[in-house]
Amino acid sequence: MNDEAVPFDDRGLAYGDGLFETVLVRDGQPLLWDEHMARLEEGCHRLGIAFPGHDRLACLPACSGPGLHVLKLIVTRGSGGRGYLPPTDAEPRLRWRSSPFSPQRAHWTDGVRVRLCELRLGHQPRLAGIKHLNRLENVLARKEWSDPDIAEGLLSDSSGRLIEATCMNLFWQYGHRWETPSLARCGVEGTLRAGLLRQCSLHEVDRGSDVLLEADSLWLGNSIQGIWPITSLVDSSGQLLRAWSTASLDRSLQAEAHALLGYPLPA
Repeated sequence: MNDEAVPFDDRGLAYGDGLFETVLVRDGQPLLWDEHMARLEEGCHRLGIAFPGHDRLACLPACSGPGLHVLKLIVTRGSGGRGYLPPTDAEPRLRWRSSPFSPQRAHWTDGVRVRLCELRLGHQPRLAGIKHLNRLENVLARKEWSDPDIAEGLLSDSSGRLIEATCMNLFWQYGHRWETPSLARCGVEGTLRAGLLRQCSLHEVDRGSDVLLEADSLWLGNSIQGIWPITSLVDSSGQLLRAWSTASLDRSLQAEAHALLGYPLPA
C-alpha cells in the first residue's frame, strides 16, 4: 500500500481535483484492467492531469498477493496554491491500497431491495462518465436511508431520466432486449458496464423512472460485486412500487458479467 500523508495543499483533498479507480484483483491478476485504465486515462485527459503511465500502474495489482482483493487507485493533480486556478507545474500524486475482499454472494441468487432516491443528479457532460473525486451527490443520496434491508438507491437526473444507483450501474430487460441508461450528461460509466456494452446486445437509452414499473427484470452491477437482480422497488417513503420473482429470471446478462469477473453463475 501507499499510505504516505497527503499534504494540506493537495488539490484532491481541497477541491476533489482528481480521479479514482477500484479494481477487482484475483491472485494478483486484475479484472477489466483495460477498461479501468481507459477510464482513468480519459479522466486525466478531461481534467488536464498527467496520466501516471501504464508501466507504473501495471505493477500494482501483483502487490495484492493470493486471494481476492480490491485495489483502489487515487490520482490527484498534486499540490497547488490557494484558489481554483490549477498551477501549471503541478506534479500529480498517486496513492493506492489493496484490501482483501469477499463479494455478497447471496445477492447474486436472492436479489436485493432498492429504493428511489429524492436527490437528482445535475448535468455536467464534461465530467460525465469519469470517476472523479467529487462524489458529493452520491454521498448525499446514500445518506437518504439507513435501513440495512435496502441495498441500493436509484438516481435520476434533474430532467427525470434514470441514470444509475449510488455506486452501481442499472440494467433492465424487456423480453429479449437489454437496456441501460445513457450517461452522456452525468453518471459514472462503470467498467463492467463498458465490458458488457462491448460484447453483449445492450442498448443505451434515455428513459424515465416509469420504465422500472414496466420492465420484466431489473439488475444492478459493478466491477467489484458483479450483478444483482432487483426483487423489490420502493419509493423514498418506503412504499412498495413493484416486486419481481427470481424463479424464472433470464440470467444471461449476469452470466456474461460474471464471466468477465471470474464469478460463478448462481445455480
